[in-house]
Order: sequence, then structure tokens, then C-alpha cells
Amino acid sequence: MDGSNTPSSSALDGIKVLDFTQFEAGPSCTQALAWMGAEVVKVEEPKRGEPGRWGFSNRKDADAHYFIFYNTNKKSITCNLKSPEGKALIEKMVKEVDIVIENMAPGTFARLGFDYERLSELNPRVIFAQVKGFSPEGPHADYLAFDMIAQAAGGTFAINGMPDQPPIRPGATMGDTGTGMMAAMGILAALFQRVTTGKGQHVQVAMRDAMVNYSRTPMSRQAQLEDGSLLPRAGNDVIGTAPGGLFPCKPGGLDDWAYIFAARGNEEHWRRLVKAIGREDLLDDPRLQDGTMRFEHKDVVDEAISAWTSQRTKKEVMETIASAKVPCGAVFNMKEQLEDEDLRKRGIITKIDHPVRGEMIVPGTPIMMSDSKVPVQTAPVHGGNNEEIYGDWLGISVEEVQKMRANNVI
Repeated sequence: MDGSNTPSSSALDGIKVLDFTQFEAGPSCTQALAWMGAEVVKVEEPKRGEPGRWGFSNRKDADAHYFIFYNTNKKSITCNLKSPEGKALIEKMVKEVDIVIENMAPGTFARLGFDYERLSELNPRVIFAQVKGFSPEGPHADYLAFDMIAQAAGGTFAINGMPDQPPIRPGATMGDTGTGMMAAMGILAALFQRVTTGKGQHVQVAMRDAMVNYSRTPMSRQAQLEDGSLLPRAGNDVIGTAPGGLFPCKPGGLDDWAYIFAARGNEEHWRRLVKAIGREDLLDDPRLQDGTMRFEHKDVVDEAISAWTSQRTKKEVMETIASAKVPCGAVFNMKEQLEDEDLRKRGIITKIDHPVRGEMIVPGTPIMMSDSKVPVQTAPVHGGNNEEIYGDWLGISVEEVQKMRANNVI
């Protein structure tokens, strides 16, 4: 039978994750695992839950959009990790899981009594993942970090911005989400290796280290500067290539731009582009006969393209140029992304029914798998799965869960 058309379990069906993460870097990792079918259970402090729930909310009675966007497909339990009873409860939970992950401040989880050595004693098969701002083995181990700190120290700040102007923080939270994705990759590799060895292992990713890795292309260009000079910031342009940047579109709003790139290594891009905009006369311009010459006369190239794009909307520009097989992308803002029909149709942007906020539009997974389909489900309310998880995983009765709640254990 052809399995491609038959129902199948999710990729990580049966994998249990105990999630001690907060804000974004760690939750991005566990969300990726949840989207692949793992049972991810957030462990939160009993009173208010993780800070991402309430720190950014526009409503006192509802979790923040920020929290919801990073915690779909998860469950939530509460536990007082500062109490002996709470710690004993977590020790029992560790014996039942495949993965434990945390991104608390440096040293916090170990001081609670849960370093890798202890976790491995409780469960030799457990995979313990940590996301930290800076490597625990480095000189900055005790430094606190958020996304912007990792991006500053990791180099992505320094390569972003206009020439001869101060660095600009990248808008996408690569320091957080980007590191979380690397942590998920390490966890998946550890799960695969466990099939052979039968043993778990310690997976660790520092946010600064991840940002350094994401900067391989500009670092390669820096390495080529044998005179010891510093690689300059390029702004929106591609150094050495024209066209390679943003061009204004109609009607001229802040986001009415399109990025057009004709690779200097592919002359066909240039020929297709000038034909698409009705400027084939540029093919005969002696100043524009190859990529190097076009970059030297970038102002001529940019003026010709801008005259054409400024008379058309960014969607029209993208449709015309990209259809001509020239790399081109309209600049779509966050509102346009959330409302995009194609993204919604494919589930990249999707709907959930939140128990407090009601129907919401949220991001889904960009990873498409032919035999692993996991629908996006609402983020959990604080402690909303206490009875379910403590009952299913540890066999604790509903009455005992209620007693633990009354005694401030959970």
C-alpha cells in the first residue's frame, strides 16, 4: 500500500518534553518539537507563570500575543521548584521524559538541583538541552542576555545598517528564535544517536555562538580583506552588484519598496530585467556591459529601474520582475504577512481558538513533511494541564493534585 495517502503518526509521536523555558529562545525550540508531534509540557511557577505570559500583554485577563505565538501546541503545568515537594515531583517527572530543556539565567537550574549529572542519574536516556546567552565555558558565562545582546556580541548588529552610520539592530529576533532552532537541531540529532547508544546526552547552544554562525557569509568577506581593513556595512545594497537593493514603488508609503537583484555571475538576469521594464536600450550602453561596470555606474542602473518601479505597486513589481525569472521580492510588512491569503491557505499563518481571547491568527510551522501532519493548537492557559499530566504521567489522582495545589506544591 502507498503510505503517502494514509494517516500516519507525527514525526515525534511518543516523545515527551519537560519544558522549563521562558520568553523566546527556549520556547522557540520546544515549539518546533511540538509542531513535529512531541508532547511538550511547560513547567511554570504557580503564581503567574513564565514572564512572557504577562510581561507584554495588552489585557490583564489574557496571556500576551507574544506568549501565545511561541507556545502553541504545548501543555502547561505548575510546580514550585523552590519547595522540597516540588523538586521531588520534578524528579519523578524526569524519569518519564525524553527531553528536559531550560533557558533560565546562568546557573539557576543547577542551583535548583538539576544539572546534567543529576538528571542523568534519574534517567540515563534523558537529553538535557540548554540555551544560554553566552557559553558556560567562556569568560562571559555569567552575563545575562536577551536577543539584542546576543546579536550585538555575535556580530549581526555590526553588519546591519547603512554605510558610515551606527549599527542597526535587525528586526527579526534571530538571537532568540535562531538559537532555538539550532537547539532543536541538536536535540533531534541526540534523539537519533540515542537509538544506537541507548544513552542521552547534554546539548548546549549559546546565543552569541549561534549568531556568529549565522554570520558566515559576511565573515567570509571579511576574511578576504587581506589589507586588514574592516568590512563596511552595506545597508540594503549588495556590494559589487547592481542592481542589488531596494527600489521605490507606488504609492510611495513607508513600506512601498521591492528588492531587485540581478546576480553579477548570471548575465541572463540583467538581460531579462531590462526587457521586463522595457529598457532594452540599456544593453547597448557601453557603461553597463558587465557586472563590474554596472556596479561602477550604479547610479545609472538605479535611476532607470526606479523610474519604472515608482509607477507600479510593489506587488505589480514583484509579479512582473519575478515572472521574468529575475530575483525580486516585495517588502511585505507584518500586517500584510498576517493577512496574506497564500500564507493562510498553506497554514504558515493559521487560526486557533484561544480559551480567553477567542479566535486568533497565529504563525504555524514552515516545515512541511509529507508523513507528519500536526495541526496548530492553542497555547495553554497557566497550569491548565495539571490534572491531565500529573495523572497520566505519574498516576496522581485529581484529589491529590488538588491537595498539592492547596499546599502550594503546584
